[in-house]
Amino acid sequence: MSARVSPEKFPEPELDSALRDGEQQTVLAGGCFWCVEAVYAQLDGVRDVTNGYAGGTAETADYDTVCSGRTGHAEVVRVRFDPAKITFGQILKVFFSIAHDPTEKDRQGNDIGRQYRSAIFYTDDEQKRVAQAYIRQLDAAKVFDRPIVTELTPLDAFYEAEPYHKDYARRNPQSGYIQAVAAPKVAEVRHYYKDRLKA
Repeated sequence: MSARVSPEKFPEPELDSALRDGEQQTVLAGGCFWCVEAVYAQLDGVRDVTNGYAGGTAETADYDTVCSGRTGHAEVVRVRFDPAKITFGQILKVFFSIAHDPTEKDRQGNDIGRQYRSAIFYTDDEQKRVAQAYIRQLDAAKVFDRPIVTELTPLDAFYEAEPYHKDYARRNPQSGYIQAVAAPKVAEVRHYYKDRLKA
């Protein structure tokens, strides 16, 4: 596993989407979706975070089948956000600095398999450009000691996960897994992005 990098070492994106009215969404894969959801749920401008699956078919978009690692799906979160309050580039900065380790291929820590890969399922060409540029920027700055392996894939379809996954980390704070994996990330967001937290 790559050495943990302090979020302070991550630059602001040089190329970013414009602040504008309306709503945008993006779909991100960074290991267990419970933990990625917990990270983004705290941020001002994020309207909703929904756990789900992307990369496979409707017929295989259920938790037990996805956990087999043979469906093509990744565990993902759909982040709906207000681009007048938080840009796509800022969403990505949190993704790379706290939500997961983008140098781990087809795994996150002890969660192993294609369903735990690092991926950005972009919804338009602007998101693709911003993501490509930020990955190049991080690589050029040698923020990580290994190459970023995050896949950039156009979003074909998002399949919402079963209802019991919603707010899983918040509802199960005593879970050993949540304490070990999600809680430290939540704490990092509160420390390093305290000016971006919801009121």
